[in-house]
Amino acid sequence: MKFRLPAILKNRTFRACASMLIGALIIYISFFTRIEPSERGIARNWVTGELRLLEPGWHVSTPWTWVAMVDTRPMRVSVQSAGRGFSAKLVQFDVTGWREFVQTEGWRYYWWANRLSFNYGHHEEHRGMKDILRGYAYGHKPYPFIKIIEEYANELCPDSSATNAAVGAFS
Repeated sequence: MKFRLPAILKNRTFRACASMLIGALIIYISFFTRIEPSERGIARNWVTGELRLLEPGWHVSTPWTWVAMVDTRPMRVSVQSAGRGFSAKLVQFDVTGWREFVQTEGWRYYWWANRLSFNYGHHEEHRGMKDILRGYAYGHKPYPFIKIIEEYANELCPDSSATNAAVGAFS
């Protein structure tokens, strides 16, 4: 049995339009970046090694300049546990410390962080920037690129300091 192309694929106009559409898509992916108002872009030029912070809007760059988006909206992060002694924090990426963030974390597509995790044991999974911010929010030292807006106690234990004092009294 001989395979025959559909008639539309033989049409020169269709092939020209399809080629132009594919070419426009390649140019768009290679040269243009759009950053949302709630994000900042960390651009890395792979030829010169230059790093720079991009503000929201459209940006035109070379194909060897890659941009990682960082969400700057406040996020609730927490340690998921059945225990009552854990809390949650409202944290936000502080763009003034973006260089320290890249020095600490390295440049990569932060969206991919913990994307291929098969840990389905908790109600809320932390992915991407939320997972990275959670690690630094509960870190042992303060970092200049993370702003802790508020710390809240667990809903089951509204006053964790009273619970900690009560537990200490019985130990």
